[in-house]
Amino acid sequence: MFKPEVYMNRRKELKKQLGSGFVIFLGNDEAPMNYPANTYHYRQDSNFLYYWGLDSAGINAAIDIDDDKDYIFGDELTMDDIIWMGFLPSLKERSEQVGVTNVKTFSELKQMIEDSIQNRKCVHFLPQYRTENMLKIEDLLGIHQESVNMHASRDLINAIIKQRSVKSAEEIEQIEQALDISYKMHTYAMMHTKQGMLEKEICGMVQGIAASGGGGITSFPVIFSVHGETLHNHYHGNEMKAGDLVVHDSGAESVLHYASDITRTYPVTGKFSGKQKDIYEIVLKSQLEAIEMMKPGIKNKDIHLHTAKVIAEGLKDVGLMKGDINSAVELGAHALFFPHGLGHMMGLDVHDMEDLGENFVG
Repeated sequence: MFKPEVYMNRRKELKKQLGSGFVIFLGNDEAPMNYPANTYHYRQDSNFLYYWGLDSAGINAAIDIDDDKDYIFGDELTMDDIIWMGFLPSLKERSEQVGVTNVKTFSELKQMIEDSIQNRKCVHFLPQYRTENMLKIEDLLGIHQESVNMHASRDLINAIIKQRSVKSAEEIEQIEQALDISYKMHTYAMMHTKQGMLEKEICGMVQGIAASGGGGITSFPVIFSVHGETLHNHYHGNEMKAGDLVVHDSGAESVLHYASDITRTYPVTGKFSGKQKDIYEIVLKSQLEAIEMMKPGIKNKDIHLHTAKVIAEGLKDVGLMKGDINSAVELGAHALFFPHGLGHMMGLDVHDMEDLGENFVG
């Protein structure tokens, strides 16, 4: 984790943005694969990591802005936990590492929320993407779990987006570390892809490189496919043949769970056909011009539309589109070939803060 001051300053800024109220942060719990003790790889909630830094299950947190107090809620390890996992620092000791001295049991959180409501404090919480946390909100606030996200705090969402959108030097360093791992993942795939192999032979090794570095996991399920026309294709059973192009879209997480994401398309045999090279050069031209346009004050949408026109013009030159390019882009005809956005924000999530709502972010 970062130094305690990093998390303390982040919480201080959030208090300043909101001004008053009681803010709930629910951490993620373990998720069983097929029976309770056999769980998926644990991943803490990104907003929890950003403000509280504690990367373990069974922990929740809150900020009482009016009283200027931060709280961690959780239970200490049982004897069974210690037998299975060994001795770990106490929750109090871990909380002090992120600048929190008020540590309580989870059962005390409900009473604090009830007290806040009685004192007419606004209770803020974020949209939830895990059912177990929706059920927690239902228990804590009496909101039916199906309606929880309808009651999420827009003020809290906007305040967090304002903070997390600007990356500190420590965060950029973490993203660069994740990119170093991604570089290894992609260069391995390029060097070892051969005709006659199945996609999964490369995909498995790419996942292994992610597992051996950084946070030990990919930042999203690996896309490695000769059917790149399916944007999120997670099937890896196709045989790679001469003449095929393979799309490799993958990334890793740093030790502190900052994400990387690189996408490359290349020929299985290592050599483009004439038509493939033409298309590749069109996409490369659009990318380089987008990079050139990026500077403070320029809207992402304007760069996106420019790249759409570059792609449409190039496709017209090779006979795949026709007519007036400006009109074609205005009407969305380019989206037959360019069906997604130019890019996305990155940070603790590969699509940073998308859990807060696509209409709010990016």
